[in-house]
Amino acid sequence: MLKIWGRTNSNNVKKALWAAEEVGVPYENSPAGGAFGIVSDPEYRAMNPNGLVPTLEDKDLVLWESNTIVRYLVAQYGEATLHIEDAAARAKAEKWMDWATSTLATPFRDVFWNVVRLTPDKQDHAAKEKGIQDCGRLFAIVDAALAQQPYLSGEKFGVGDIPLGCFAYAWLEMPIERPDHPHLVTWYERLKERPAFQKAVMIPLT
Repeated sequence: MLKIWGRTNSNNVKKALWAAEEVGVPYENSPAGGAFGIVSDPEYRAMNPNGLVPTLEDKDLVLWESNTIVRYLVAQYGEATLHIEDAAARAKAEKWMDWATSTLATPFRDVFWNVVRLTPDKQDHAAKEKGIQDCGRLFAIVDAALAQQPYLSGEKFGVGDIPLGCFAYAWLEMPIERPDHPHLVTWYERLKERPAFQKAVMIPLT
């Protein structure tokens, strides 16, 4: 059976689990990282020399990098559901996957850690407030795109919605003041109706 290594409260692991749920492939989740450890063990490092999560095992294939795992799951198992055949349309959707990692993830981390993961005595409030401002500006870009189409992948839900959907869950559920992005919220409400999103992403923020 396909195996996805990683703790379920990791945004990057959520991407892989959500994709697996959407395409309907049976899988096993093996907790790793954070309090679960394992990622420094020689056996794990032999699979993923970065010592990070997620890592995917599918028969003889071992993959790391969350967006790559999502792309693989959709290409291998999601032809009838999420795969976008047209190369141009697929690239337009997938750009949001890489943008989330390259542009949004860093300021988002400053918000998430200082709201959710760090104890009050260790929180950096200046970093949190700057992160909120930066994320608000970046989510405005997403909001503008969603004013033109119902999903980041186009007219239908697809691979481009998965990484940002994980970020949006935390962004919109954290107890913070944030700018109003109505199209982002409407899109998020659509995601919340998906059983795979409910199972893989909508878990307590920790």
